[in-house]
Amino acid sequence: MPGLIELTARSRLKKTVSGFLLLVGSSLAGASTLTLDQALQSAFAGNPDLAAAQWEIGIAESDRQQAGLIPNPEVSWEAEDTRRNSRTTTVMLSQPIELGGKRGARIDVASRAQDAAGIELERKRNALRADVIQAFNSTQTAQQRLQLARQSLQLAEHGLRVAQGRIEAGKSSPVEGTRAQVQLSEVRLEVSRAERDQANAYQQLAQVMGAPLPTSTNVQAATQTLATLPPPSRLLERLNQTAELRLAKLQIDQREASLGLEKSQRIPDLTVSIGSQYSETERERVNVVGLSMPIPLFNRNQGNVLAAARRSDQARDLRNATELRLRTEVQTSLEQWQTANGEVNAFNQTILPAAQSAVDSATRGFEMGKFGFLDVLDAQRTLIAARSQYLQAVSEATDARVRLERIFGDLSVSP
Repeated sequence: MPGLIELTARSRLKKTVSGFLLLVGSSLAGASTLTLDQALQSAFAGNPDLAAAQWEIGIAESDRQQAGLIPNPEVSWEAEDTRRNSRTTTVMLSQPIELGGKRGARIDVASRAQDAAGIELERKRNALRADVIQAFNSTQTAQQRLQLARQSLQLAEHGLRVAQGRIEAGKSSPVEGTRAQVQLSEVRLEVSRAERDQANAYQQLAQVMGAPLPTSTNVQAATQTLATLPPPSRLLERLNQTAELRLAKLQIDQREASLGLEKSQRIPDLTVSIGSQYSETERERVNVVGLSMPIPLFNRNQGNVLAAARRSDQARDLRNATELRLRTEVQTSLEQWQTANGEVNAFNQTILPAAQSAVDSATRGFEMGKFGFLDVLDAQRTLIAARSQYLQAVSEATDARVRLERIFGDLSVSP
């Protein structure tokens, strides 16, 4: 009877190991699958932050329209003497006339802001795309880690049965059973953590998508080959075309336009008035024409002009700082992607096949009585660790690509 128990346990272990060798990233049968393209389409259509940012275009257009309007005329009525028989009344129509190119300067500032709103929307779309890719990759990783943890749980459960069978048969000490029980407890904790991480990852993905995800939804499994990147030299050449650097350059133009507007404010406006005056005493109506203009004796807007000039200088330094930061970030991300891509290739070509072969050899040796259960368990742990490190390398490569997509936008589209 003990031999029969051990043989049955070995058969179950063989089936479990065979199931474990299936691809961890395969989709669950019968569940709907969410692709990255679907997630991006949902995010662009339903993300509330992007929807709010799109209103900035209309706001900038309205500001541009308002900047082109001329001042309204003013009507005034004035009475001299409150006695009816001797009162003199005057009705005036006044029209301010802007001098110094104020209206054109306002239009220039508003036009720059309108251009900036379009670039800012492009930048936010790039950021949203990067956020979706990041959340989608995190969900893929969490999903794969949960599948891996569940496979490990099956192995630990069957390993405990094998250990108990060997103990009952008198071929192993109770210490082996204790080790198997500890292993099972650790794997159960790992499954709980993996389930929590997957739930959090799905919540983050639903948040950036702007739409809730059904409970039966699974994200599409990741491919073993990573998407390629353009050559580093080409990316660095495209740096000036990025939305963030174009926005920094446009902010210089905005500050220059604001400086021109402040300079135009130094010239006072002219107010032309025309009206009619009627005297009750003389019973006579006369026409009245007037001109008025402030005297720029003390306030010549010199403080605002100086502040606008300093802001213009500040915008130039900020643009240079932005270019330096982006160039450094691009180079760092490229180095990280190349390193992680090399690790992924090493795992696919050498490490994972070798770990899988070790599990196969240990399982066959255990069935033939050449190896103990601990040998099989060590081989399984090695394979699990290798797969975890592989997922980490894929995640690091995706993180690097996400940072580049946040800067350049969709890297799969040729410039």
